[in-house]
Amino acid sequence: DSIQNTFHVTPLLFIVPIVVIVMIVRKAKPLTALFVGTILAGVFAVIFQPEILMKVAGSDTMNFSSAYKGVMNAMTNSVYIPSGNEILDENKLFSAGGMEGMLSTIWLILCAMFFGGIMQEIGALQKISDTLLSVAKSTFGLFASTTATCIFFNGTASDQYLAIVVPGKMYQKAFQDKGLAPENLSRTLEDSGTVTSILFPWNTGGAYQSKTLGVATGEYVWFAFFNLISPIMTLIFAYFNIKIRKLVTKKSEV
Repeated sequence: DSIQNTFHVTPLLFIVPIVVIVMIVRKAKPLTALFVGTILAGVFAVIFQPEILMKVAGSDTMNFSSAYKGVMNAMTNSVYIPSGNEILDENKLFSAGGMEGMLSTIWLILCAMFFGGIMQEIGALQKISDTLLSVAKSTFGLFASTTATCIFFNGTASDQYLAIVVPGKMYQKAFQDKGLAPENLSRTLEDSGTVTSILFPWNTGGAYQSKTLGVATGEYVWFAFFNLISPIMTLIFAYFNIKIRKLVTKKSEV
């Protein structure tokens, strides 16, 4: 009852996420899908939640100015909507941080990008890759080096994307020289770069998860079984040569 008394609940509100999902399925550009979803959400808020917008805007009347201010405040600032229910209000269920709530994560992403760019430009990444490749003599060694590099970058570069892109560039030629198909490198990057980012509290992935869940990284890390086991399974598969595809070269026609 508290939700229905506070908001105008109708199945028509599902139109917004459905439109976004359809655009994603049809492989629309991410910025386009986000922009359309944001605009539609603002329009639907004006149509179905005018009272809420007036509260957010701090206005007693609904007009263009209050509607615009309410939508922009909801998108950019921290918003809290009291419902009159003691339990819901105590847990601040109807609250959102907007873009303001994500600024700490954005700063971390920017710092990680700057750090990674500097490391690449001064040649530090190339030096690291050359050292690791000199040790990776076997196929298993190559997989192990790639896995270790991804985890290393998640812990030092503090950004998931750098932990995927940089090792991918570093080991692309090495996988080709070993006669290994590109999907082996791609799978290793995902298994060790993508999933381990949330295990580091200073990484953008860990910071986002901790901020979203409201749980410290050190508390949930021991329950992230998939993230902990995934790199190990990659090494096991590489050691026993399971699902390791070879590079197929097309013979030139005579």
